Amino acid sequence: MPHPIMFGDDDMGLAELRRIALALPEAVEKISHGRPTFSAPKMFAVYGGSSKASGEMVRYPYSVLLKIDESERRALEQDPRFFFPMYLGPFGWLGLNFEAAQVNWDEVGELVDASYRLQAPRRLIRELDAR
Repeated sequence: MPHPIMFGDDDMGLAELRRIALALPEAVEKISHGRPTFSAPKMFAVYGGSSKASGEMVRYPYSVLLKIDESERRALEQDPRFFFPMYLGPFGWLGLNFEAAQVNWDEVGELVDASYRLQAPRRLIRELDAR
């Protein structure tokens, strides 16, 4: 049984996230588990997520999940805009809640770029650096 679609094309921040993510070399968007995911070929960003806090699931429908470098992780975990996503959190991912504050799209772009660099093959990173 397929997962239900959990987003709309006009959802907050999705168009901006698509613009940022799909500008990266060989990035593609596909739907996985009902959410837009961005890969090249490994997944580097997911639109929307959820977290488990005090045993209760909390949904963050307007957010992005990203792979975070260990050197940045502790600082970002202290920022209230970020959350520990279910399933991906234990593998080094954090979520950025677009509803928590005014979204700084330059910052989102930097975070997406960093996540891409952690996941993409070296040849794609070289291509990105050559731009």
